[in-house]
Parts: sequence; structure tokens; C-alpha cells
Amino acid sequence: MAKEALIVKTTPLPQSRISFELEIPSETCKSCVNETISTISRSAKIPGFRLGKIPKQVLIQRIGITQLHASALEKIIDKSWQEALKIKSIEPLSEPELVDGFESLLAKFSPDKSLKVTLQTDIAPELKLKKSKGLSVDISKTKFDPKSVDEALEKSRSQFANIIPVTNRAAKLGDIAVVSFKGKYKDSGKEIDGGTSESMDLELEKNKMIPGFVEGIVKMKIGDTKTLNLKFPEDYSHKDSRGKEAIFEVNLKDLKEKELPELNDDFAKQSGNKESLKELKKDIEKQLKDNFEKTQKDIKIEALLDALTNELVAEIPKSMIDIEVRNNIEQTAQRFAQQGLDVKSTFTPELVKSLAESTRPQAEKNVQRNLALKALAEEENITVEKDEIDLKMKDYEDAISQSSKQIDIKKLTEVISNDLLKEKLIIWLEENSEVKEKTTKTSKATKTTKATKTATKTTKATKTTTKTTKATKTATKKTKTQNKKEKK
Repeated sequence: MAKEALIVKTTPLPQSRISFELEIPSETCKSCVNETISTISRSAKIPGFRLGKIPKQVLIQRIGITQLHASALEKIIDKSWQEALKIKSIEPLSEPELVDGFESLLAKFSPDKSLKVTLQTDIAPELKLKKSKGLSVDISKTKFDPKSVDEALEKSRSQFANIIPVTNRAAKLGDIAVVSFKGKYKDSGKEIDGGTSESMDLELEKNKMIPGFVEGIVKMKIGDTKTLNLKFPEDYSHKDSRGKEAIFEVNLKDLKEKELPELNDDFAKQSGNKESLKELKKDIEKQLKDNFEKTQKDIKIEALLDALTNELVAEIPKSMIDIEVRNNIEQTAQRFAQQGLDVKSTFTPELVKSLAESTRPQAEKNVQRNLALKALAEEENITVEKDEIDLKMKDYEDAISQSSKQIDIKKLTEVISNDLLKEKLIIWLEENSEVKEKTTKTSKATKTTKATKTATKTTKATKTTTKTTKATKTATKKTKTQNKKEKK
């Protein structure tokens, strides 16, 4: 008699989900029940019976038919699920969800009858771009500010300054004040979380603390105590404090000032290992201009990627965003571990939940952007050739040979391939899009610095060159996981 086959019917669902309706033959159910009994029999210990020699009925009586069927049912579902995926050639993005629930299925389960099961899972979404060529973006292009060189020099002078005590005058901007303070909310009188310090060195510069804090310390003398009535900004990082009025009791315990070194050739040798002040200025200017140009390019790339993402038509499953969130949290934990922090005690369930909530919007944006780039690659048939990957791999030969850890070459190759493809896609976008630049003058170097930080932060997910350390760490991590699996 021919073996009964598994019957599989699939139905597409919204949000890139798919339903599997399985009809599992009774032959499979019986086989899995017998396999479960054999497995339990090999390890079960019942007085009066040798290991592995326990009669079937005795085992069923001791364990209970419901527990036995539950164990068998798990095996039946898993086995049938894997077979169904092969039959339909589908790669799921998430673990299957049992529609009717396990308990309901168990209640009506009988090994002598065929079993109907409905499972749902997420699959890769169908991708379409409404438009890819001829995208138009507007960006603000700032001019390099020569004053930024002088401001960078002043910051360098500040770093190399001598700190000397002050006793004969009141505090002023530029000083270092040693203060103690205690803050509470004006309306409730409740102490502000993190708003208390017994001793803190505070550089008296504007925007160092909430508005009015630094200004309130200016003109105080050592030993003075002062009450500051302030208000938290509406965009303050701590949500509970936003827009609230606060009272701070501040005591000036000590006062110091910076004695700046003279701007001369000796300073150039000390701070930048340059022979002259002129050479130091030239070097700083080059670095600032390079950073400035990179920032301008990053801003343009960001605008083009946002424009492309807006053209994406796709039903993105929740599991794709969940995976991205989880990856972000794992990367954060790795950074903590590299800094020597105890990840297990630091990453409490509350912190993980908070991180998941705060990073979800960016994770969603990253997923949408990556899918838009994938759609572009498919639509324009943009690929990476093997010789391109091999050429790039040569950049990592020294790092691989010198590494004390085992490198997963396959994973490293995958990372390099993805980065090269992203690089090609961005170049294609630049060549096939219209970028309208509106020039605005930057009055202060701090604006340039802020723009650099912003662009650097927002383009982490879209960098087109892979650093050796990042790629080799990823490959090493994959190898460790594989080794663990092999040992098991």
C-alpha cells in the first residue's frame, strides 16, 4: 500500500504573512507516537523494569496518555512543518504560529485519524518601486567656514591648559566650578532623578546644563549658596522632566580657571607634533575640510536614500523589524562588553524593553531602506562579481593572518559582498537622480561639527565601506556559534 502523503494548502495573508493548512495522515501520527514512546522508554526509570525494557502499556500508565500525546504532537507538527516548507519551496522569516492553539489541537488528537493543522508565518515581502530613475531631492549645502580652524585651535589650547585655583574673585564664564546641588520639581516637591550631586566639576560654558544653570553660578563666590528657579526644555532627554519647572539649591565649593598656552611653534610641537604653528594650522584645516566634505556627501546620500525609500511599495512583516531591533540591542550589548561592563547585570529586562521601544522607529527605517535598495538592485539588475569580491578580500589578508581568532571566511565574504553592492547602488542613485543644492552660510564652526555628528549617526546603517575590525569580529562570532553547534 502506498504511503499517504502530507496535503499542503497555502493562502497569502496581509502584511506578508502566509497560512499553511496541513492535513497530516494518520500513518505519520502513529509513527511519531511510537517514536515518542521509544525515546521515553530509553531514559525512563520505573522500579522493577530494566532501562529500555519497559512495556508500552506500563509506560503509558505511568506517564499518562495526555502527556505522551503532547510530546508526540510537538514532533508531528515540527516534522510536518519542515516537510511543508520543502514541498512549497518557502523560506519563513519567523517561527510558525499555531492558529487554533496547542491545547485545542491536543484535545481532539487521535493517532488513528488524520490531523488538520493551520500554521501561519511571515515571509519575505514582494518589493516594487513606484519610481527609481529621475528622483529629485533638495538639500542645503553649507560653505566651509575658515573660522572653524581658529575655533579648533582654541579647543586644543583649552585641552592643554593648566588648571589653577581661584580664590580672589567671583565665578565667570570659562571657569571650572566645583559645585554641589540638589534639585526638585516645583509643583510636587519631588526630588529630580539624577538631579543631585555632592561634588561635580562643571565647566561654565553656555548650554552645558539646562538653561539658566550655568548662568546662575556666574558671579557666585566660593562658599556661596544660591537657589535657582529653572525650567526643563520641552525636548529634554528625560521625558518625565520635559517642560517642568524646577528648583535647584546650588553651593559653590571651589573654583578653578584655565591658563591657556601661547599659540606658537612650541604649542604646535606639543599639541600636534608639528614643527611650526603654520604647519599645525594647515593640518587642522585639511582635517576639517575632509570632514566637512564627507558630511556634505553623507547628507546627499541620506536624502537620496530617503527619496528611494518613499518610492517603495511593500507590506513589511513585523518579524523583520523585530529582528532588526534584536540585532541593534545585541550590538549595543557587545559594545558594553568590549568596554568591560557586566552585560548580564546591566541589561535588565526593563532596559531591554526600553531599548526595544526607543530603537524601533530607527529599526523600521533601516528595514525599509534595505528593502528599497534590494528592490533597486533587482529592478536594475545591479550585482557584484566574484572578481570584485576577491579584490576587496585582499584588503583583509593581513588582518586574517594576524588574528588570533578563527575567522569565518564565508561570513566575511558575505559582508564584503553586501557592502560592495550598497556602494554600487548609491553610485547608481547619484548618477540617475537630480540633487538640487541650496547654499547656506555656516556662521560658526560648532554648526559644522554638529552636522558632522548628525550625518555620522544617521548614516551608520548605510556606510559603504566595511572596517576590518567590524567584519572580522562578525566572522569570528559566526565561527564560534558554529563550533558550539558542532560540539553539541
